[in-house]
Amino acid sequence: MSLTVQIIVCVLAGLGAGLGTGFAGMSAAAVIGPMLIVFLNVPAYTAVGIALASDVLASGVSAIVYARHKNIDVKRSWVLMVTVLAMTVAGCFIAYFVKQRSEATMSGLSIFAMLFLGIRFLFFPPDNSKEKMLNISGKSRAIRSILSGLVIGFICGFMGAGGGIMMLLLLTGVLGYELKSAVGTSVFIMTFTALTGAIGHFAIDGGLQEYWVMLVTCIIATLVFAQIASYIANRIKHKYLNLVVGILLTGLGIATIIVQYIA
Repeated sequence: MSLTVQIIVCVLAGLGAGLGTGFAGMSAAAVIGPMLIVFLNVPAYTAVGIALASDVLASGVSAIVYARHKNIDVKRSWVLMVTVLAMTVAGCFIAYFVKQRSEATMSGLSIFAMLFLGIRFLFFPPDNSKEKMLNISGKSRAIRSILSGLVIGFICGFMGAGGGIMMLLLLTGVLGYELKSAVGTSVFIMTFTALTGAIGHFAIDGGLQEYWVMLVTCIIATLVFAQIASYIANRIKHKYLNLVVGILLTGLGIATIIVQYIA
């Protein structure tokens, strides 16, 4: 496949990932992984690694913005963060084992995860009202953090997708975070989670040399479009954000399914 085609697909993937990240705090990997797998025939395990690497800067820059506004709660989230990072590494090894048996498993999971997230935003958008802090004891919070971290970390390490949304929902619904603090804490943790996952994927399997153009293009495109989306997101109503992201991901999910299984 020509270099021009590779760059165009990666820019489009970065466009979708950046818009998802900037508009809704999603993991960029939910879009990049499936598109690289389907349209460029990148091995699923490597595609997830590239997707996670693309997530690092986009989440990191967003975390800096939230930190400036004091909307990151590290004190109450360190247990969650440690659990997520540890399980992300475990997820990387499990994903590698699955890859040895069948790469189609990861490919299908990534594609349908993207479609699921799109439908979720269209028909079951998250509650965007300001959450009240729940009165949760330290012991209960630690248990909930560990259980939540196991789920989120596995998703991030195994598929590279869905961790950001799961993190946000669990922080607000299970751990009682106010919405802005939940988003800020989520992107903060996802920065390190994505970095851990990317390093884990490339350290275990290598393959970076062959795909460095895709890696660089996806990272730059995701970062640029995430910043553009963040700028726009602060100027339109949240219900329209859910609609935009839902249409975007549902469309991409349907397109990749058609190319992969029908065309």
